[in-house]
Amino acid sequence: MKIKRNATCLVTGGAGFIGSHLIDSLLADPATKEVRVLDNFSSGRREHLAQHAKNSRLKVHKLDLLDSKKAAPHFRGVEQVFHLAANPDARWGLDNTRLDLEQETIVTYNVLEAMRRHHVPRIVFSSSGTVYGDVGTTVTHEALGPCLPVSLYGAGKVASEALITGFCSSFGLRGIILRFGNIVGERTTHGVIYDFIRQLAKNSQKLKVLGNGHQAKPYVYVRDLVDALIFGAKRCAELEAGKFDVFNVAPDAATSVRFIANELIDQLGFKGRTKISYGDTVAGWPGDVPQSRMDSTKLRKAGFSLPRTSDEALSFAIHRIISWLAARGETAEGLKLPPDASPRNLE
Repeated sequence: MKIKRNATCLVTGGAGFIGSHLIDSLLADPATKEVRVLDNFSSGRREHLAQHAKNSRLKVHKLDLLDSKKAAPHFRGVEQVFHLAANPDARWGLDNTRLDLEQETIVTYNVLEAMRRHHVPRIVFSSSGTVYGDVGTTVTHEALGPCLPVSLYGAGKVASEALITGFCSSFGLRGIILRFGNIVGERTTHGVIYDFIRQLAKNSQKLKVLGNGHQAKPYVYVRDLVDALIFGAKRCAELEAGKFDVFNVAPDAATSVRFIANELIDQLGFKGRTKISYGDTVAGWPGDVPQSRMDSTKLRKAGFSLPRTSDEALSFAIHRIISWLAARGETAEGLKLPPDASPRNLE
């Protein structure tokens, strides 16, 4: 699936986990005229884009989107915005309660205002299933409401969605909002697999799980998500001015934390030797949504289907993460394979 020929795209957060994979896809398409990356590199990494260092179509700008005066000029001449910049981890908002206000709501306003001023017509926004709040195993669909998030991260996503629909209706923008499940894959900088590998690198004999391990959510492999983002851009171009739409991007089922722990231990070659200890709480931390189920029927009817189930996405992502770490040794954050690991089927 391709972007409109000779399009200039702007990706906020383009050096991050998801954003850098999107950059790979956009630059692989010869129809892409130029890709501009705006990133403050708080969680993004230049090494994620290193393979494109000599590609003249890629323009990388280090800046903080909270500085609207510096950010706005980079939107001139852009046809498609992919807005991925955000606080990447919901737990971080517990320590800094302004984080999601700034990195979700205010940053999204600044992006939209820059689009309005420079007549940028289209935006694809990375939202989250956290907007639905804690509704147990209720299968959430796009018309479910009201959205009552239980984390500041989810609240920031709801506020950002509202700003997008308001700007579209008021100023003739076109917007696609994609509500993601949990995204996993190589270049990871946070999340459950990341946390487990860090623990096992220190001591492969034991693994401590936050919560009882029965928490279960839908997982999407990162490169499959990128295909959904490109599809979202295509749908965005088909909208009338002033219109917007919302899609869930997640497999129908969910994967438990217990499955993740056991699959990781198995793939690292620790099966039968690592002792897993579980907590006794339903959720892993305050603001965690222990159960999430998302209905992507609307997305499938629109013409896009994820190629993997949640369990398949999780297993494949672990394999890809292990292969990635084996090839590079250690990430900037200190993530590395346990020294005594004996991974199977490395690429």
